[in-house]
Amino acid sequence: MTILPIKPADDASPEALRSFLAICQARAAADGAPVLASISLVVPALDPLAVLEAIFDPAQPHFFAEHPSAGSALAGAEVALSLDAHGPDRFAAVQRFVDETLARTIAVGDVNAPFGGPHFFATFAFHDDVEPGEAFPAARVFVPRWQVSRAGEVTTAVANLAVEVDSDLDALAQRVWRAHGRFARFEPVAQDPAGDREIKPLRFAQAEAGDYLTAVARALELIAAGDFQKIVLARALDLKANQALHPLTVLNGLRQRFPDCYAFSAANGAGQSFIGASPERLVRVSQGRVETEALAGSARRGAGANEDAALAAGLLRSEKDQREHRHVIESIHRRVRPLGVELHHPSAPAIRKLANVQHLHTPMQGPLPSGVRLLDLLAVLHPTPAVGGTPREAAVARIRELEGFPRGLYAGALGWLNARGGGEFLVGLRSALVEGDRARVYAGAGIVEGSEPEREWAETELKFQALLAALRG
Repeated sequence: MTILPIKPADDASPEALRSFLAICQARAAADGAPVLASISLVVPALDPLAVLEAIFDPAQPHFFAEHPSAGSALAGAEVALSLDAHGPDRFAAVQRFVDETLARTIAVGDVNAPFGGPHFFATFAFHDDVEPGEAFPAARVFVPRWQVSRAGEVTTAVANLAVEVDSDLDALAQRVWRAHGRFARFEPVAQDPAGDREIKPLRFAQAEAGDYLTAVARALELIAAGDFQKIVLARALDLKANQALHPLTVLNGLRQRFPDCYAFSAANGAGQSFIGASPERLVRVSQGRVETEALAGSARRGAGANEDAALAAGLLRSEKDQREHRHVIESIHRRVRPLGVELHHPSAPAIRKLANVQHLHTPMQGPLPSGVRLLDLLAVLHPTPAVGGTPREAAVARIRELEGFPRGLYAGALGWLNARGGGEFLVGLRSALVEGDRARVYAGAGIVEGSEPEREWAETELKFQALLAALRG
């Protein structure tokens, strides 16, 4: 990426903007390929989700991710450049797209501010290939035209434009100038949810997509036969509402209920949004460090402090849950070691408490070896035993058959990469695919020797509560 010493804030005018775009167009002519022009500005404090709500268009792709308790959020909308990929080479294909795009990027402004410069938003389905008619491809990466991010007290706005040899520079400059004015003057507007109309109570018709109890029983037979040690099986509930659902309204309810989780939304531009509140980071790379975690083994929350503590203590003593948790830790070590990555972690898991469930949790981190990229790590870590099984290949191969429905982005990887090699991906859990008045809601549980179908079904019911409450408002 080429960074020019141009400060757009010092000479904010359509003429100066057009001059910068002319530099990019000259480079595009010399290279014979489009150039990505990226303009970063630190702006007055904004809530990225509020901005995304204000410009929401179901016909435009978007991506949003936030960790409310960490004080960070980023949103991107519309597409400057994009790539779809599939098959076992999909992570490498996305990396090539990132590298080739950055080699033809010219950036100006507050590029070194938090979340400054162009970002690449990516979604990877659970499987390497998806079935016809699914909402998202096996892999999709895009650079948004508009990006708004918050890190602590700093808000950064980024405009990205694909400049070609024959681009109309006047039109591009006016587009960015209008967007700059909107961000500079952006004011959230409180709206009366009723307005002049009567509010209809939200009601749902509900149907189960598969037969979970039968699937778990069959999985236990395969475990006893030695096919695999663990498999994660999910349920899907299909809901039809008596009115349209706004995915970002549902998402806002989720982020308020689960401030310690990653709130996320990925829209495909065809009216479908995959939203959720994930408790699990898949991998993060920042300042030469790798961070990941093991999150497996679950119990419900108690009605009071005493019951809650008793349930947590029981989870820590549970041989079945501890064994499931060890499967995840051992698999993570085994997957990253060929890359030269050595991760360190506490000797025993702790309890991570969420609003309606508590998990065994072990954070893992270590130095990033030279030459290893974030997507290299993602390719070997996804899917972890927490969402797939052990051994991975044997378990994952049976999931579609047992569950009875395609997973799509459920338990897939969603996240972002920046121009400096950093980024973060989360696991698409506690999630729903929303379209119009319909939603498919997902929840799963790990099946190992000793699992009981009725108890696993009850665990998924606990996990469903969060999304169903948000959907019902």
